[in-house]
Amino acid sequence: MTVTIGRRELLVALGGAAAWPLAARAQQPGRIYRLGSLHSAPRDAPHQVALLDDLRRLGFAEGQNLAVDWNGYGLSAEQFEQHAVELVNAGVDVIVAGGDAAVRAAQRATTSIPILALTDDMVGQGFVRSLAKPGGNTTGVTLLASELDGKRQEILIEAAPGVRRIAALADIHTTTPSRLTELEEAARARGVELSIHQVARREEIASAIDAAKAADAGALNVLASALLFNNRAIIFDRVASLRLPAMYQWPEMAEQGGLIGYGPLIVQLYRDIMSRQLAKLLRGINPADLPVEQPTRFELVINLKAAKAIGHEVPAPLVLRADKVIE
Repeated sequence: MTVTIGRRELLVALGGAAAWPLAARAQQPGRIYRLGSLHSAPRDAPHQVALLDDLRRLGFAEGQNLAVDWNGYGLSAEQFEQHAVELVNAGVDVIVAGGDAAVRAAQRATTSIPILALTDDMVGQGFVRSLAKPGGNTTGVTLLASELDGKRQEILIEAAPGVRRIAALADIHTTTPSRLTELEEAARARGVELSIHQVARREEIASAIDAAKAADAGALNVLASALLFNNRAIIFDRVASLRLPAMYQWPEMAEQGGLIGYGPLIVQLYRDIMSRQLAKLLRGINPADLPVEQPTRFELVINLKAAKAIGHEVPAPLVLRADKVIE
């Protein structure tokens, strides 16, 4: 038997749970735990599958003692606010939120239900007070986005020697103005001009990439963002048609057709860190005292097949440094 939460059932069957005190939420035999979701990723995304698979190993199995809110997957940023309110009214035990926009929506909706978040900069965006002592009702994983976006820019400049103008594709809801300024200054120090192209919605991505190419950018840095990650197919197609070398935040993106990816493995983060934190929250651990964690393993993946398709040659020294090369 599979237990899922439909929108009607979420509001009707769970409505009375909103007033449950946190202290009463310790793991209990025979109880069904209710997991709320705020994700732009689809329910069958590999990292989402990995999360539930490992959660099962930790004692929370859908169809046995766990009910999953499947309506919270594949949402647009505009849908997060309404769904977050629905989850709070239903009294779910924990809300899992992927990306800055989802976390903001969850935090606006509740200050009591635990929120497990994966975001680019937990402290910088004001989601938690500190990594060691988050305070409030939010904890999770922070991705070191400021440092990694800069590192990716360095790799991109190395991957496109001779290019004197590059572009950054940025999510206006995620990348702060100060971070963009830092990237501009870092590029200028390397003798490279950086143009910035911001988007707020899926429909703006293709035209932003066109604008980057029109600005004579010789390469594109796709900055850390749930919006951009979950719409990577649009980006892959557009940069391929424009023959524009591009850099991505997740190594898996290079495996899926992008040119270069550098960062932590998203599947590993959900399987090894997020699942463990989620199990603790379901058992009643106070999120204010559950430290925010950071990735410790990073991989560089280069897709030479993608490079060949756009007629770009990645310098041999960079290829030799890669953790994985796709021929």
